[in-house]
Amino acid sequence: MNHLEFRNICKSYGSAKALDGVDLSLRGGQVHALMGENGAGKSTLIKVLAGVVHADALTAKVDGIEITLTSAQAAQRVGFRFIHQELNIVPQVSVAENMLLGRTFPRRFGLAVDWRKVNARAQDALAFLGADHINVGAPAGDLNTGDRMLMKIAAAFVFDPVTDERAVLYVLDEPTAALTSAESELLFDVIGRLAATGAAVLYVSHRIDEVLRICDSVTVLRDGQLVSSGPTSETNKAQIIRDMTGRDVADAYPTAAAAPRPNLIVGMAGVSAGPLSDITFELRAGEVIGIAGLANAGQSILLETFMGLNPITSGHAQLQGGALPRSPEHAWKRGVAYLPKERRSEGLMLNMSIRSNIALPHLTGVQASVRRERQMAETLGRQMRLKCEHLDQPVAQLSGGNQQKVLFARALHGLPDLVLLDEPTRGVDVGAKYDIYCTVREASSKGCAVLMTSSDLPELLGMCDRILVLQDGRQAHMLDCDGLSSSDLLSYFYAPKAA
Repeated sequence: MNHLEFRNICKSYGSAKALDGVDLSLRGGQVHALMGENGAGKSTLIKVLAGVVHADALTAKVDGIEITLTSAQAAQRVGFRFIHQELNIVPQVSVAENMLLGRTFPRRFGLAVDWRKVNARAQDALAFLGADHINVGAPAGDLNTGDRMLMKIAAAFVFDPVTDERAVLYVLDEPTAALTSAESELLFDVIGRLAATGAAVLYVSHRIDEVLRICDSVTVLRDGQLVSSGPTSETNKAQIIRDMTGRDVADAYPTAAAAPRPNLIVGMAGVSAGPLSDITFELRAGEVIGIAGLANAGQSILLETFMGLNPITSGHAQLQGGALPRSPEHAWKRGVAYLPKERRSEGLMLNMSIRSNIALPHLTGVQASVRRERQMAETLGRQMRLKCEHLDQPVAQLSGGNQQKVLFARALHGLPDLVLLDEPTRGVDVGAKYDIYCTVREASSKGCAVLMTSSDLPELLGMCDRILVLQDGRQAHMLDCDGLSSSDLLSYFYAPKAA
């Protein structure tokens, strides 16, 4: 079994210390969790191990032998494998090509690419993960979100018998963020098999219940410093939250301030739109309705309908007494705000500043003035407890949770009539989650109507007044959340619609 030691990891960006003397010890055959709030230093530590960020100080050893991590290739050669959170893919090329990106493609006679071997290596890796339903020849852009994540995970298991060393470390960064419960179970089985090979597994997750279930030990960072490290059997959920945040965070959801108001925001009667059918519900000011169901039941598509991206083919739909918006631009002008599921690829301009990202859909209202943009961003950033160096900082440099807060700041400018939230806390730590929950409650208390999707059933039950259940694009149930448990809600995903 391998023993990996990383000592005195330091990395600063100007005066900001991203990592301040962090020690990390990993053992082969074990799963070790790395936890912390967004901005705690987890991403920087992973990038140091991957060789894509050079530490200011670091002593790294594998089985007592010192190694250098000066490049991604160096990390690959020593046997480090990485599965990153963000679903960055090349959508126009095949699944197999995406899985072998960054590697030397096998060739025939040293000339043409041997596509048979390319596809075979990709298929073997998917089969190892238990995801051989994915067609390696299909364009990667055709995959749903869950299968894209499975493809990214399987890419770490592609093996070149000529150039690849045996893996000694697998680093998984929020791997279950885009997976269903069934897909997550597949992954947990694979993690167990990886550990059984003698490799160390570093598991980065905000999901404390997952960590306590599958990990042997846990290290917690806060503000770039090591707070605690030890066996999971010697800690608990409350202690991990205290270590992450430096305070006790209520393991609950903020209560609704008032009952929904009588004025109708959304009305739908027998609506069909694309794959959706039989959608009938009303949403009033101050009300929060969840959209739930099995994976790809139509949750995101229903939200996109209110952005003008999914034209209605039959039935009647209204927003504030008028027709639904014709386009995203029209939707923002009509008081509809939208947080997409994929914040990096669908919601943010990563190379633009925080200030510009917040102001993006509101440029007419602020007259594209830098001063007005800055005022707006400062006010909304404070409300969201946004952690950043300055508002001109590129949003790509922020942690995932703070990127999500930028999207919320953008959405809540001007207090919209309707807020659409697609997996609003995916990949967000427990402290930032509670901030987001409070923000949603505050917006609804001021009269915003909210539609939200989430694969986290307790989150839906804790935040919503009612839950609309979809089955294969058809509305099957509308449930009141009072007295409803997670198991009750899950049972409705399968229960046929009452006659």
